[in-house]
Amino acid sequence: MKKAIHILSFFCFVYYSASSQVPLYYQGIDFTLVGDNLKSELASLISTSHHTDFQYTSSSAIDTWDIIKSSDTYLLDSTKVYLVYGYDDFDQAFQNDISRDKSLSCHGSPCDGLWNREHVYPKSLANPSLSTSFPGPGTDVHNLRSCDYVTNTFRGNRKFGPGNGIAGVTNDGYWYPGDEWKGDIARMMMYMYLRYPNQCPATDVGAGISSFSPQGDLPDIFLMWNAEDPVSVFEINRNNIISSYQGNRNPFVDNPFLATAIWSGPIADNPWGPLSMGNEHIKKYKITVTKERMLFINSDNKLDLTLYDVNGRMILKTHSNEILLNAIVTGIYFLKIEDHQIEKLVIF
Repeated sequence: MKKAIHILSFFCFVYYSASSQVPLYYQGIDFTLVGDNLKSELASLISTSHHTDFQYTSSSAIDTWDIIKSSDTYLLDSTKVYLVYGYDDFDQAFQNDISRDKSLSCHGSPCDGLWNREHVYPKSLANPSLSTSFPGPGTDVHNLRSCDYVTNTFRGNRKFGPGNGIAGVTNDGYWYPGDEWKGDIARMMMYMYLRYPNQCPATDVGAGISSFSPQGDLPDIFLMWNAEDPVSVFEINRNNIISSYQGNRNPFVDNPFLATAIWSGPIADNPWGPLSMGNEHIKKYKITVTKERMLFINSDNKLDLTLYDVNGRMILKTHSNEILLNAIVTGIYFLKIEDHQIEKLVIF
């Protein structure tokens, strides 16, 4: 996607936490625990901190429409929402749009070209079904996403299944959310299972076997997606905004590695470092951009660098301390540094 803004000038000095402190929200969690014991503590936390439920639709009070218009704001244009499963704003089809004006929400019919609220864990797959008639599990905004109306209808209540590329129905009749959405979806389904374990089991919304989990309670596909598609800036922003309304957070957005600690499987990113470490250490890197458009990090350590755009899409990855920017469209980017001496991943 073309960007009309300049590369950020603050790429000069960056401060790096070698063992980031666990956020205050999680201060009561015993991170020496793993498996079901850790799952139980996190489930209790997101339940007890969930202090407010909102009406699905209301003309007189804050409702889920209001929250989604804030939480799902498209970071490149604050007048729009970021449409889940979307991937192209520049072709002739509207069903696959990645963004849409906030004012084009669907409150009647017909709704072609408008957006509505997608229950990512479908209402009918829950037992009992997720109701929107009253505030509760069916109006939990952590499970609601802005979505093109036609795409939402096309997805229906299909389970999530394996695929690649763009979103759509697989040959087996499942729904593949798309390469850039699969991690978001996995983390949302993990949240729903922890928050409503009896009503929203993960095995009822994800296809395939559950061989990684010792208890067989989480489909392998979600653990793979969680590791393969890192948390984006959009997800972090969304988690923060929903938390400001509901009170609780999605732990797997805050730290995808928590899923690995609970269910095993592929190792996901761990932005907090070793969970038993509580002291913060700061390392300073000097980052320079030369007039030849070469970004260079002055470090004696071997580094891996990954560049992401503001929506969390990976632009490039290199096993080097430098990046040639000639082929990079000007814009706002985030740099992930893997320092092999410290064994820690961070995102700037």
